[in-house]
Amino acid sequence: MTRPLPEYAAHDLEAAGRVNLSHFTKEDAFELGTIAAQVIIEWGLSLAVDIVIGDDLVYRAKLGNTNKGNDEWLAGKAAVARHFGDSSLLIRLRQEATGVPFTDLEFDHGAMKAHGGSIPLYVGGELVATITMSGEPDVVDHETCNEAVNRYVAHIAAG
Repeated sequence: MTRPLPEYAAHDLEAAGRVNLSHFTKEDAFELGTIAAQVIIEWGLSLAVDIVIGDDLVYRAKLGNTNKGNDEWLAGKAAVARHFGDSSLLIRLRQEATGVPFTDLEFDHGAMKAHGGSIPLYVGGELVATITMSGEPDVVDHETCNEAVNRYVAHIAAG
């Protein structure tokens, strides 16, 4: 039995707030990426996951039937999250609410993809990294990414 697609509203994502961490290093990225890969496998999904600190790709895994075709989606979703400072899904939903599709805005749509699946990570109020997934419907990409982040935050809180 397949799971139903998750549904999101912009106000729910806004209410959830931003992910603020006390620190985020390359070692932290590896730990988050490992958790993300575990969620992908546990949920039986085909997803690629990237974690980028600044403009440095520090973690990548491609699971299931993902391939090079996911690379431009990973980069494009992360570019949206970095540019706007919020998840790429929230940006898509906000734009849909205006009645003007994101694709009608004056952006390089080869480089900026307002589809769910990228979440920015903050340290001290500064955006330092993104975690991005691609390979399933964009709401599943977001849900899986969010689950990985939540597990990571719970793990570091547990010490």
